[in-house]
Amino acid sequence: MKKILFIYNPNAGKGLLKPKLSDIIDIFVKSGCEVVIYPTQSYHDAYRKVRAFDDQYDIVVCSGGDGTLDEVVTGMMKRENHVPVGYIPTGTTNDFANSLHIPKDLLSAADAAVNGTEFHCDIGTFNNDIFVYVAAFGLFTDVSYQTKQEMKNMLGHLAYVLEGAKRLFDIPSYHVKVSFDGEEVEDDFIFASVTNSRSMGGFRNMFGHEVEFDDGEFEVTLVKTPKNPLELQGILTALMRKQKDSSYMYNFKAKKIRFESLEEIPWTLDGEFGGEFDKVTIENMRQALSIMVPEEKAQELIHYPYKKDFKNLEEKDLYISEK
Repeated sequence: MKKILFIYNPNAGKGLLKPKLSDIIDIFVKSGCEVVIYPTQSYHDAYRKVRAFDDQYDIVVCSGGDGTLDEVVTGMMKRENHVPVGYIPTGTTNDFANSLHIPKDLLSAADAAVNGTEFHCDIGTFNNDIFVYVAAFGLFTDVSYQTKQEMKNMLGHLAYVLEGAKRLFDIPSYHVKVSFDGEEVEDDFIFASVTNSRSMGGFRNMFGHEVEFDDGEFEVTLVKTPKNPLELQGILTALMRKQKDSSYMYNFKAKKIRFESLEEIPWTLDGEFGGEFDKVTIENMRQALSIMVPEEKAQELIHYPYKKDFKNLEEKDLYISEK
């Protein structure tokens, strides 16, 4: 019998989990699992619980927003022995879950968490910290943690849009030197993101282009400081249309990125405040996280560097099994 530690944030989202809690536990038990349930009590409680547990669990399932997932994954990476993580998203945007095709329906997500397939996904180190899918600074990046939870619950994704609109006329600019994989750029930027997700802040494919979740590389977007309101309009238009416009921004993939600035810059990690730094080193931990995804979606997520050379399905399946 497998043993599950089920950690959930009772305050996440609009309280969607509470009426489904009994049914979710029933799914776990029917799949042949013994379940230990732990509702989080405070900020970083999920991290502390995962970091310190002594019992032998086969899987840790968490439910909440991206912040809860970040805490659980960070706690897991700090452990000597890692076990797979299952995720039942109940936050406001759930960027990472959407990218990995984890169902929005809570019961389907619970089923995937215990009966799905392990997917070995990249995550990142940020100085001495861990992040799951995005590290960012600048324009709009503080919206998720500065928007009040009550507003998120009432308005959902619209709450982020309204809060972000307030910042359009008060945009900070930072002079930053960015070094990556043997190259270097230096400029004034209003935004930077290092992502492993097809969604950020609920907007799909705005900052992550051609994303592969297990290839050992991040997608990096650096947006230059506009010189006038017309350039700002051009930047916003390019982002909304998901265009790579080299006159306004840099886009590249990298395994390791270093940011150096004259002043400390506030960073966001997975939608939560990550601290202020004048030097930041970000490095990809290739396939370090084992996360449960729906079985039928697993092969879509796997990166095939030689996929054009597959002669038949048997050869492809052999590659997947060896991977």
